[in-house]
Amino acid sequence: MKFKMVHENYNVLDLERSLAFYEKALGLTEQRRKTAPDGSFIIVYVGNETTDFQLELTWMRDREEPYNLGDEEFHLAFQTQDYEAAHNLHAQMGCICYENQEMGIYFIADPDGYWLEIVPVR
Repeated sequence: MKFKMVHENYNVLDLERSLAFYEKALGLTEQRRKTAPDGSFIIVYVGNETTDFQLELTWMRDREEPYNLGDEEFHLAFQTQDYEAAHNLHAQMGCICYENQEMGIYFIADPDGYWLEIVPVR
């Protein structure tokens, strides 16, 4: 039996802020959206042309406090051909939260504190 990974979910407090962040930082744009009939939630799937894999951003109307991300021991990784340009963009955005120069990687944090690893194509 084989399985294909199709998406990962992050819950967000401010959907528009998160959509703007993911588009500017990683070039991810809205692929599809589902809104609850009663308006209690909105789910937006973002992605790009490089893969079928999508990031699901879920906004809950009644959520007011930030999500507890524990020890932030999980992350989603992104690979880029132009590591230096990506690093420069993320430094300008002020979203680099951890850098490991020895490994040649760094992490950015989204508006809700989720960590995203940036790695060069090797």
